[in-house]
Amino acid sequence: MAVILLPGMLATEAGGERRFELDAATVEEALRSLPIANLILDERGELRRLVNVYVDGVDVRDREGLETTLKGDEEVRLVGAIAGG
Repeated sequence: MAVILLPGMLATEAGGERRFELDAATVEEALRSLPIANLILDERGELRRLVNVYVDGVDVRDREGLETTLKGDEEVRLVGAIAGG
């Protein structure tokens, strides 16, 4: 099972859960199964601009994006980008 780790703000929205263990074939499948999928993915099903996802420390945007394959023993970490003006 892949381990999905959420930062504090997203964990609060997920009922306080920071860690999820999921069986999923891809990053997209794993993210869609989370109770906060609507906060991570936009209306087109794409990763929201200010959400970064890392699989074993590598940004999925540097891999195959949401189609990045999960074999089952990966750590998937979500990190919110900081923006301001």
